[in-house]
Amino acid sequence: MCPFSLLILLALSIYGPNLINADVLRPTQPPIFILGDSTADVGTNSYIPDCNATANFPHNGIDFVKSRPTGRFSNGLNSADHLARLFGYNSSPPPFLFLHSLKYGLQSGIYRGVNFASGGSGLLDETGLQLNVLNLPQQINQFVTVRRNLTAALGPELTEAFLARSLFCISTGSNDIFVYFKTRSTMPKEEFINLLMEAYENHIKTLYSLGARKFGIISVPPIGCCPANRLLNGTRCFEPMNDFARCFHSALDKLMCKLSSELHGMKYALGDTYKMTIDVIDNPRPFYFKNVDTACCGHGTLNAEGICNATASLCSDRRQYIFWDLFHPTHGAARLAANTLYGGPTLYVSPINFAQLAAEN
Repeated sequence: MCPFSLLILLALSIYGPNLINADVLRPTQPPIFILGDSTADVGTNSYIPDCNATANFPHNGIDFVKSRPTGRFSNGLNSADHLARLFGYNSSPPPFLFLHSLKYGLQSGIYRGVNFASGGSGLLDETGLQLNVLNLPQQINQFVTVRRNLTAALGPELTEAFLARSLFCISTGSNDIFVYFKTRSTMPKEEFINLLMEAYENHIKTLYSLGARKFGIISVPPIGCCPANRLLNGTRCFEPMNDFARCFHSALDKLMCKLSSELHGMKYALGDTYKMTIDVIDNPRPFYFKNVDTACCGHGTLNAEGICNATASLCSDRRQYIFWDLFHPTHGAARLAANTLYGGPTLYVSPINFAQLAAEN
């Protein structure tokens, strides 16, 4: 990692958006619609009956207000929350299913955006099926309901303008790769990545047809370095899985470039979370992390042999850890990732960053 990039990322982690020109920093607060998996789930799965991928119990949320578990797979906030904060909100927009449970939620609570992300989901319909979570088509169907409510309240023209300035943030793909390895699939890597890209393209085009124009895309991090996956290789990063993550980003970069040339008015920012994360894992001290391989909360070797729950071993200083549990980042690591997505250089997010995407007309 070059020293200049390291300094930028370090400064972003400490000062956040203050490094960015104020005119770029605070565009008019865009509505934010968030889709994806557990890295962005702010409680969706807590509202799904018989869901087998939840986090609405201790020690999750130990650093949230009143140490309250919120359904986030985190000790505090996740990347979706931190991104929303950078755009001037207190936290991520609420889950669709929460708003749906309120008497007037879908009439009054949707104007700053909605979070549809569901932990355990992926790009493929079958990913997460056994966990009883919401796959991406189901999340998009929820957005259709939101769009219908917006149209009823604002009319077609204002709804079109509202959605055109909204950010559609998508964080997905990791679980599809997890399932590939867990099921010991024999499909060649290139064929599998192409399958994921076909699904991603269909999802983007569907959202575009519904009015989405600005896409903040979050790629797959070095998932082979998650504590649970390190156990597949002693305690070292499981490189075959990391190789899939790198190939995923490369293919996604080409796909987004192609789509932006085909879909009139579409703009995007693609976060290379593989590079931004591996750079921190390889050199954690400038970012004030000391532990890059062990889960803060869990059981057994690397705290990675069991989920984070009330009986799990819990680290005393969460600020020193990158990983909260078997797979997910801590509050601090998620904040660093969000700061980089929001205002980072093209080394980590391209062709523009999320702040520049929001400011685009």
